[in-house]
Amino acid sequence: MSFGFDSTADDVIADIDLSGKRAIVTGSSGGLGEETARALASKGAAVTITARDVPKGEAVAAAIRESTGNDNIEVRKLELADLDSVREFAEGWRAEHDKLDLLINNAGMMACPLTRTDAGWEAQFATNHVGHFLLTCLLAAELKAAAPARIVNLSSAGHHFAPVDFDDPFFENREYDKWASYGQSKSANILFSVGLEQRLGAAGVHAVAVHPGGIMTELGRHLTDEDIATMVERAGVDDPEAFQAGFKSIPQGAATSVWAATSAELEGRGGLYLEDCHVAGPGDGGLRSGGYAQWALDPEGAEKLWALSERLVGEQFPLN
Repeated sequence: MSFGFDSTADDVIADIDLSGKRAIVTGSSGGLGEETARALASKGAAVTITARDVPKGEAVAAAIRESTGNDNIEVRKLELADLDSVREFAEGWRAEHDKLDLLINNAGMMACPLTRTDAGWEAQFATNHVGHFLLTCLLAAELKAAAPARIVNLSSAGHHFAPVDFDDPFFENREYDKWASYGQSKSANILFSVGLEQRLGAAGVHAVAVHPGGIMTELGRHLTDEDIATMVERAGVDDPEAFQAGFKSIPQGAATSVWAATSAELEGRGGLYLEDCHVAGPGDGGLRSGGYAQWALDPEGAEKLWALSERLVGEQFPLN
């Protein structure tokens, strides 16, 4: 069956049985993460919801249990910008579970004012990439134990805004630009997928990056009218209303993540960039034209990012 822009998470998972499968969905106390967790649970998966706000996550878990009839939903605290929190989460989760079939790295920040973590790192790159890098590597053994397993990294067409600046990823020596920061973090999500595929693909663990589409969620809570105008301009359209008419609903936005995690079409495949429930090809740089930037799937760039990420977290993860 063919899926596309208008497909919903329920559409793409309609004929899938996930009984006996275990999933983690980061940032799933709302928006796309909540819908992704609900869809996976609706087909029998045991789902771990991660949240910065645990009570909010518990409310979501209760709603998912009620709507799906699946009681195997747990909530755990995770602050991706805090590496101690990431390590604590991984240690606690591994103590109770021995395999992981699906890791959906969904959590993220978008175009926020300059914010620095306790380590002094710019928050978008720290949250969107570094935290997920450490989390994924710490759970690699459980992913291998469940093989065939999948890792889905939420990227964005916004990766076209900027490649990764390997010399200054945290804007310590250059003027902060919220869109360049967001863009490089989303480029990192794609390069990370390439690096993971190079290391884990032979073990039956495959990683892909996903552009969910334009969706109005809490991710855009920092956006000003000027920011919206910038997005409209970069999308190459003249009419803001026409631009927003191309946005997806949350169920549509979660569809590509769910498709990436479950579709038989992707069996044994990884290191890919997906959009609208299909494997995308190279793009020309426009937000609305689709496809990936020339730097996004570069194997050499993936290796540079891996080396940088290991230095930042202070651990080496050969994985293979």
